Amino acid sequence: MYDKEREAIVDFGKRLITEHLTSGTSGNISIFDPEKKLMIISPSGIPYFDTKESDIVVVGLDGKTVEGDRKPSSEWALHAAMYEAKPEARAVVHTHSMYCTVLACLHEPIRAVHYVVADAGAPEVPCAPYRTFGTIELAKEAKDAIGESDAVLLANHGMLAVGKDLPSAFGLARGMEFCAEVQYRAMCAGKPFVLPDDEMERVIEKFKGYGQVKNR
Repeated sequence: MYDKEREAIVDFGKRLITEHLTSGTSGNISIFDPEKKLMIISPSGIPYFDTKESDIVVVGLDGKTVEGDRKPSSEWALHAAMYEAKPEARAVVHTHSMYCTVLACLHEPIRAVHYVVADAGAPEVPCAPYRTFGTIELAKEAKDAIGESDAVLLANHGMLAVGKDLPSAFGLARGMEFCAEVQYRAMCAGKPFVLPDDEMERVIEKFKGYGQVKNR
């Protein structure tokens, strides 16, 4: 069951490491089956390059294991909260990427210092208050904070991104890391100019039609 999803999670888990979006065994990935209300999620504490497809776990939104012998990610509740907050979401990527985490430790949102922030669907990416990792309390704070954005920082922790599929969620996580680095470097040099909300709304609309139109 879920062979393609398992394969994708293994592949993108390796990319978390090779693209410097996390280190060690930190971070986690899931894909959501909306019909069965099941999450296919990375296991807890296994290095990404050691993770096999058979290690991927299938759990309900309540965290109960449906299929798999491994413990699911300790952040399963965080993923469940995102699927509840974002009905269109089909994947969640949670990272400890350097610059997103730096801003999270400053309790700073990712502001519209660079227009690419609009890829998250909102003028800025909020920062949720700190709560202990792997807790229902953290999941609740993230759910309350994310708002219209498709990404959220977790104070003193990291970030997460949601998407219509795993490549979209991963791409958003990577894009927000770029924006966080630009913002941090600009903050080190002076006071960054933040694009106004009306401009960001224009950019958000333009992003909706960005890219190639598929042949029908």
